[in-house]
Amino acid sequence: MKAMAFYIFFALNWIITLLPLRLLYIFSDIFFIILYYFPSYRRNVVAKNLRRSFPDKSEEYLQLTAKRYYRHLADMFVESLKVTHMSGKQIMRRFRFRDMSLINRFYDEGRDVIAVCSHYNNWEWLSSMPLLSRYTAMTIYKPLKNKHFDNFMFSMRSKYGVIPSPMQGILREIIRRRKENVRTISAFIADQTPARGDHIYWTNFLSQETAFFTGTEKVAVMLDMPVIFIHIIKVKRGYYEVETELISENPKSEPADSITEKHVRMLENIIRHQPEYWLWSHRRWKHKRVKQND
Repeated sequence: MKAMAFYIFFALNWIITLLPLRLLYIFSDIFFIILYYFPSYRRNVVAKNLRRSFPDKSEEYLQLTAKRYYRHLADMFVESLKVTHMSGKQIMRRFRFRDMSLINRFYDEGRDVIAVCSHYNNWEWLSSMPLLSRYTAMTIYKPLKNKHFDNFMFSMRSKYGVIPSPMQGILREIIRRRKENVRTISAFIADQTPARGDHIYWTNFLSQETAFFTGTEKVAVMLDMPVIFIHIIKVKRGYYEVETELISENPKSEPADSITEKHVRMLENIIRHQPEYWLWSHRRWKHKRVKQND
């Protein structure tokens, strides 16, 4: 049954995404109505997350932000599927870096780089990085339970040359390529909810105590990799630009948890500026900190 559902989805996606993106946005408009009104996909989760993150904002502001979020989510859904038929030339016209000088400098210095990313704007189109940089690009990849959809997403994310790697294998992959004298830039999506038992850093984020992975920082320190922050900006519908900002050039000299804290503050600033582009339907705060008894 699961295989049949996948093949139906695959066939429909293959046919529909042959359409130009401007026509696919008609499907996005319809999909927005389904998401927002019928049957209101995770509306309670989104409302709860927004209310706790912006306790000083009016109900009108929160409702407007939620509505804008669902419009963006629908757009991102069709944009991500459109990769099925998007050539490298087409995606580079819609997704570009404003300034590659920082990344190019580290490449010329012979240094591997960690790029800290988040579920903000169209992070899926970062898969076009190999078309824009001399680096071999890798990304953390969490395999899906359904093997058919897992293969589909793996194919989509690796289409332009990105090498997806499970979290537990990324360190080994970086070291292996370093031995082969291959420079890598590794994208870490660092705003996901860490599982219990992971190395966790707790800090105040969006008005509430929040847990973050420390794996990104640990890899950077262990391998002495500069860390940069990736900020994806939505210019207009279907067009994005990327800004890079240095978090740490010499991670071994940084105090413990400072790299993680810097990333958190950068992410919080961009979310507060344009909150509708972050992934509010994710259950980001499902785990609470366990207080230790004295």
